[in-house]
Amino acid sequence: MDNLILDEMDDSPKVKFSHENGKLELSGKSLPEDVSTFYQPILDWLTEYSETPAGETEFTFKLTYFNTASSKLILDILSILEKMKDDGRKVVVKWFYPEYDEDMRDAGQEYSEMVDVPFEHFSYNP
Repeated sequence: MDNLILDEMDDSPKVKFSHENGKLELSGKSLPEDVSTFYQPILDWLTEYSETPAGETEFTFKLTYFNTASSKLILDILSILEKMKDDGRKVVVKWFYPEYDEDMRDAGQEYSEMVDVPFEHFSYNP
């Protein structure tokens, strides 16, 4: 299975998914004009990955902004990770938020309450 690497653009996040080491990262801003078109390859890759994942999967969200349409797709990603955990796989979500951004901090808290996946929360100074 190939890795999935997408460069960050003005309206879409950087995607860096490595099948070999189980480190998956989504970072930057997520407000693509067509959110479904942007996220479908990500969901497809993650679904395929979930069938034969690395020994431990670490999904890092380091988003500085996401729009309402992206929020649903983020939940779809978390649902795939939850299914992996339910299947006995080791999964952890690392939610990074700018230290000044209470909305991003709160979003991470809300997501962690919506799915049964271990979450770690970190503030950082961009």
